[in-house]
Amino acid sequence: MTNHPSVAKFTAFVQLKDFRGPTKKEYVRYVCRLGDHYQCDPAVLTEDQVRAYYLELRQVRKFGASAMKVAKYALRAFFCDCLHREGWTVFAELRIAPPQTLPLVLSREQVAVLLKAVAQPRYRTVLGLIYHTGLRVGEAVGIQLRDLRDSKTEHPRLQVRCGKGGKDRYVPLSPAMMAELRIWWKTHQHPVFMFPGPTTGWRERGLAAAASQQAQTHLSVSAVQNTFRLARAASGLPAEATVHTLRHCYATHLLEEGVSLRLISQYLG
Repeated sequence: MTNHPSVAKFTAFVQLKDFRGPTKKEYVRYVCRLGDHYQCDPAVLTEDQVRAYYLELRQVRKFGASAMKVAKYALRAFFCDCLHREGWTVFAELRIAPPQTLPLVLSREQVAVLLKAVAQPRYRTVLGLIYHTGLRVGEAVGIQLRDLRDSKTEHPRLQVRCGKGGKDRYVPLSPAMMAELRIWWKTHQHPVFMFPGPTTGWRERGLAAAASQQAQTHLSVSAVQNTFRLARAASGLPAEATVHTLRHCYATHLLEEGVSLRLISQYLG
């Protein structure tokens, strides 16, 4: 329910904040979901109703820690920061323990098998870039030509613009990865994006450069995630593996090669 005055007020409120774009959307979406749950304007709800809603999310819908954190901070921003509710303790009561399990890490051989199972060059290249640089999938698909620094030197690097927390950083590129990016770019020659999104008329094989240059945006995150899932199934890898697993692999494999934790932390952003 997005037609309530309180939701419109909160939408304007988050626009004033220095939140990332996806965070703003998620905050508003969680408030709307609360209103949908009770079929009313969320502004009229009591603290006990919000507490019961959190129990619903955790015990019935089985929300994980990440989703519960977003629900906590979104509704706290709505009720406390935007509507100025005082004396509510529900947000302090809601404790979310960090996960204790170690992330899944694939071996170098498993990563090679996975990438080999990806038939389309644009997806194989972007997934290879994520593994070789530790980028988040949203960062990788948005890479632009201007982000490739010192591309003709022995030690090229990639500038990641406006990463998590709105911060920029530099990530080293291997000459082999740089060469692979050049080969991929020559197939489409888009003036801005390294991974332009498909446009009307694109075919799965033999992408025409003239058509690809018309793309108005970059490749979507969901397309990369779907391709990864298909390659994972074809490779027989664990179902727990996701695109983000390649980021964990990057960090772990660098650590095994003796790279310091401080540098790895900087590369990961």
